[in-house]
Amino acid sequence: MPHIAVIGAGIAGVTTAYALAQRGYQVTVFDMHRYAGMETSFANGGQLSASNAEVWNSVSTIVKGIKWMTRRDAPLLVNPMPGWHKYSWMAEFVAAIPGYKPKTVETVRLALAARQYMFEIAEREKIDFDLEKRGILHFYRDKASYDKAAKVDTLLKEGGLERRAVTPEEIRAIEPTLQGSYYGGFFTESDSTGDIHKFTRGLAEACEKRGVRFYYDASVQEVHATAHGWEIRWLPVGRDDGKGTVDHWQPVPVDGVVICAGTASRRLAASLGDRINIYPVKGYSITVHLHTPQSVAAAPVVSILDDATKIVSSRLGQERLRVAGTAEFNGFNYDIRHDRIEPLIKWTREQFPSVETDRVVAWSGLRPMMPDMLPRVGPGKRPGIFYNTGHGHLGWTLAAATAQMLGDSVQKALPAS
Repeated sequence: MPHIAVIGAGIAGVTTAYALAQRGYQVTVFDMHRYAGMETSFANGGQLSASNAEVWNSVSTIVKGIKWMTRRDAPLLVNPMPGWHKYSWMAEFVAAIPGYKPKTVETVRLALAARQYMFEIAEREKIDFDLEKRGILHFYRDKASYDKAAKVDTLLKEGGLERRAVTPEEIRAIEPTLQGSYYGGFFTESDSTGDIHKFTRGLAEACEKRGVRFYYDASVQEVHATAHGWEIRWLPVGRDDGKGTVDHWQPVPVDGVVICAGTASRRLAASLGDRINIYPVKGYSITVHLHTPQSVAAAPVVSILDDATKIVSSRLGQERLRVAGTAEFNGFNYDIRHDRIEPLIKWTREQFPSVETDRVVAWSGLRPMMPDMLPRVGPGKRPGIFYNTGHGHLGWTLAAATAQMLGDSVQKALPAS
């Protein structure tokens, strides 16, 4: 039985471990945190959204980014400080613009496949993650933005997504708590929401029951080639201060390695001769605790996407509302800035004025984003090395499908039997 190491215990890594365990592999997962799902898989917007599968590679995205550079509260913010990593990523982003349409369609199809896999996993393993199958509502405040969305809608439908246009009156009927003024929208009944952290932790526990071993608080120092395969050399977190030597490393021999390490994947790939040009695109979220009967009643149950502000909301159980958004190109920076959190709170107050926002928990995470917006799934240059990483803002939406793709790729190169 081949032994496969998975580096990273976020949503991509844990779904990968599960897919490999199902195929009969011995699996060991390494993560630098004490628990699964502690990085970008901790507090995202909550949307399992095939309806948000449009890739960002377009001229309009670039124009908006330039226009918003002077606004600290802009939905898209780019730190103008020079940096080779950032500029090389942006150059590749521009080069990928001609692939906008086919890649959007491809992403939709992948999202639809992932939805089915995820629901099957959750039912099989009895994972409670505050799943709500109430759909996702996109709304638009003017005709121009609505007409642009209608063009995107044709691509989403080409990918197989069923959704319908809705009037302002229908928007009110779908989600009566909304208080803004809208021109129109689109409603995707088949989309859903859930708590990514609860799912990732629950699936990690299911993996352990299937024999998967997890090394937490483990800092991977090197993926080292051996005569018989690979060796994961790691140190307990706190001892990886650069002073350790090979004598201190704790080696684990394996037959293959899957890198699902989010924004750290670029560094690990480079050490193995592969170029995976992931950039850390920061996103923010707030979790509004609905601690009064009034707030519980006034908060939406249908998930929302406001295209103008790029803000989404998801109801997580009875007592939590997750509101998330923004994209910030600012390197490996986890700082939670007040001027980036304030628009999320303001939006919540405007759309749902009876929701009390005195108990709000802010969070930021770094999305591992590829320039062409598609994850990298499959083998690297060297035998036994594989990747399932770079999902960007759609990791929660796509991971269950890319894990299956990765499992097939490993099975082809290193058959389990």
